Amino acid sequence: MEKKQTTDRYTLADLENWDEIARDVDPPIRLGVFGDPVAHSRSPQMQNAALRACEIDMQYARFHIRPNELRSALLLLRRLDFVGINLTVPHKIAAFTHVDEADESANRTGAINTISVRDKKLRGFDTDGEGFLRAIRTEFSIDLRDLRVMIIGAGGGTGHAIAWQCALENCERLVLVNRTLKKANALAEQLRPFFSGPRVLGPMMRLESVGLDESAMRIQLADIDLIVNATPLGMNPSDPTPVPARLLAPHHIVFDCVYGSSKTALVRAANEAGARGANGLSMLLHQGALSFSIWFDREAPIEAMRSALL
Repeated sequence: MEKKQTTDRYTLADLENWDEIARDVDPPIRLGVFGDPVAHSRSPQMQNAALRACEIDMQYARFHIRPNELRSALLLLRRLDFVGINLTVPHKIAAFTHVDEADESANRTGAINTISVRDKKLRGFDTDGEGFLRAIRTEFSIDLRDLRVMIIGAGGGTGHAIAWQCALENCERLVLVNRTLKKANALAEQLRPFFSGPRVLGPMMRLESVGLDESAMRIQLADIDLIVNATPLGMNPSDPTPVPARLLAPHHIVFDCVYGSSKTALVRAANEAGARGANGLSMLLHQGALSFSIWFDREAPIEAMRSALL
């Protein structure tokens, strides 16, 4: 009998009838990604390539889970024979309250992008920060500790993870930008102890939070090396760029956590300004490899995963 591979998207209703829905799927689906939207996710092709490379007899699928369905979906995972899942927008912060335990990185950021299911217990991890660190090294051959960094969308789960990683790496300067300034201010207070020492020569503060406002960003960008987009802006081709193109300069390095089949508008704008830019595929690769290692307690076959993404 021919094995049925899956590229389908599943829903909460499917999980509720999983024995029936997944009965003929072979190898069985025991991993997946929860998101809203989720159709864009390239995690299945990357993780399924890893599973094949390691001859692990299971597969990974997409699950379209809406915010009000997350709790129910996670409860179902406990009794279904799942090994783990990834979480993407908008579930990373919300999931934190629904796991039984969390590792150090997840406790720090208050966000989760990876869940391991063992003995009907959910254990949460956040691999975004370390994935981001590895991506910056891979794409730009540079370390975070040498950089002045601006994170746009610091209030979300990805932004939290990246901000914490920048603080832990003792980056030169960190500017948190968020539409809701209150969220950026709250994160800045948590990170303040990391930025108490003098590093920067000149009047600029080492840690600041500002609103998503062009004039405020313009003032900051003269003293920034790395601009990170941690918002979902760019997932739709019609989205405006999170940083107005006219504010980008040749000295900037731009990392867009959004990825697509072609360059995002932000990366195109960076290139047109003479700046270096990269999209989020390398971060997806590295955080995905870390997730694989959590689930299977072994090194991920990163070259197989990279080939599947590219």
